[in-house]
Amino acid sequence: MAETVLTNTGLDNFLALLDAGPERSDPAFVRAAEAVLGLLALRGADRTGGLPEPAPELVRKVLVEDLPAFVYAPPGDLAAYPAVVAALAGRFDGELGQRVAAVVREAVPDFERAMTDPGNLTWHRWYASLLRTVGADLADADDVRRRIGALDGAPLPDGVLRADLMGRTALADTVLAEAVARAYVRDAEEPPAAGPLLTDHAVAAGVGRVTAALLDRWTAAGLTEQLTGAYARFAPGPDDFPHLVLADALLDEHMDYYGDPSVPVPPPAALDGAADVERHADELLAAVEELAEEEYEPFGGEAPHLLYALYQRGCAADSVARRAAEYEDWTVDPALEDVPVAVPEDVTGGYETPPVPELVRLLGSAGLGEDDRARLEGPARDLAVVADRLAATGLVLRSGDAFGLTPRGAATVRYLLRVRRIAAPTATETAALPARELVAAAAQWPHAPAARVLADWLHARGGTAEAWSELLAALGTVHAHASEGADVRALFELLDTAAAPPGALRGALRDPVIGAYALEALRARGEEADAVQVPLSARALRVLDGLPAKKGPLESRRAAFDAAAADWPGGSAALVRAMAEADRHAAGRVLGPLGVSLP
Repeated sequence: MAETVLTNTGLDNFLALLDAGPERSDPAFVRAAEAVLGLLALRGADRTGGLPEPAPELVRKVLVEDLPAFVYAPPGDLAAYPAVVAALAGRFDGELGQRVAAVVREAVPDFERAMTDPGNLTWHRWYASLLRTVGADLADADDVRRRIGALDGAPLPDGVLRADLMGRTALADTVLAEAVARAYVRDAEEPPAAGPLLTDHAVAAGVGRVTAALLDRWTAAGLTEQLTGAYARFAPGPDDFPHLVLADALLDEHMDYYGDPSVPVPPPAALDGAADVERHADELLAAVEELAEEEYEPFGGEAPHLLYALYQRGCAADSVARRAAEYEDWTVDPALEDVPVAVPEDVTGGYETPPVPELVRLLGSAGLGEDDRARLEGPARDLAVVADRLAATGLVLRSGDAFGLTPRGAATVRYLLRVRRIAAPTATETAALPARELVAAAAQWPHAPAARVLADWLHARGGTAEAWSELLAALGTVHAHASEGADVRALFELLDTAAAPPGALRGALRDPVIGAYALEALRARGEEADAVQVPLSARALRVLDGLPAKKGPLESRRAAFDAAAADWPGGSAALVRAMAEADRHAAGRVLGPLGVSLP
């Protein structure tokens, strides 16, 4: 029990000062007082006066960080914890009470959110909550032991992974152990007048025993013994998750692509919802580790990158030959890098490099010949060996030149991404996003999955004029001055505007960003459209986006700009000024290499 481990926390004095008040007889308040006073004392609160002084900075730390890590409290008991802090602060003279009251008012919403956030669960807190639902007396170790077996196979909250609880538990254990050790050293170096917080006898049993006793008191009596003994399988530790090594590698890949784990990857078109993702992740790790051996050089070490790159394509199949060509630094048309390839059926035998016409189609290089195909054959075969080893897990497929993730593989890689807090939504989740969030994400994706997701978003809303108008506004005005504005505008070209309600497109004519795009779409459908409504900025952006930005010789790109400027009212100076005012970032990127300076 915590009171036999932490001594001199001032708990008895504090409860005595409450006299016969209602809090004194409220078990929830008393339990909260044990935890709050104990944590304040562990964190170094001054106990000179017999009670731990609730310094404002300690109060916030205990409420927002410590209690959500170490203590289980049912929702109906949460108010007791800030109430304990307020009652404790009232026992000190001066301005302390007012300062603490202000901190509590500010921290309570964060405290309540953290205490109820499934992402903050540890094994102790989770099983304490489950034990309460089956009627266990959390203060009775015998009752906990009798009832815990009934929790076998209990599902976790939606969106929470076992690895999440494992990681949070390991972190909480480390933090609490450090707090206990520091408290003991602090008291040993400067013995407090109120007496030691931890006895030599308690510490001699080991810091782990102390933290276990505290967690049992703050969650459920005897729970540690059950979770490390007969029911250890209920609370797996780090050794039970070897695949987190692969998850770390995928996190590195994501950071290389996007630089931020909150930037989502596109959802797969198909996921196997019944997949045993932890087991499959272990199998995938074994394959990745085997591929890292010397015999699989030069591409074996690229396995994590290949897995991530396949997922980042929306799990659409890629070409072995095209990927090998990229590794060999061949020129690949950027417009073709992410184009999906068809997966042939009933292809057997070893890998064969595609014939020259197919290579030309895949790479976008018209000058390829049989000599080039022969040069690519070795690297492509080496890469196919890597794909085949991954395919032996059943999580990757390789058929002919095509390779990709199976639905089971997609589910497994998604699990590995989510374990490291990378945003990896499902198709259902992206279809539910607000238009502006969806557009911001899709602008960073390859075009094929972006087109699919945008179409699904519209389909989920019945393709109504309201849905189209919301999406078009997100493509236009909402992102008018964003640094990625050109990428957002490019999404317009991915929409099936032939299916758009004409009223939605006409409503977009006045948009200062995509008005000219809407005008072109209406004209392509043979419908009337008033070009006068299109703002100058939208017309300038359409010209800017139509200029070659990266492809072709500079001379031809400059010629394209000069041709556009010749038809622009006021000539090139007026056109450049309009482009710069509408999107200075894109204008500088496109016009700078052409020797055109912005005003």
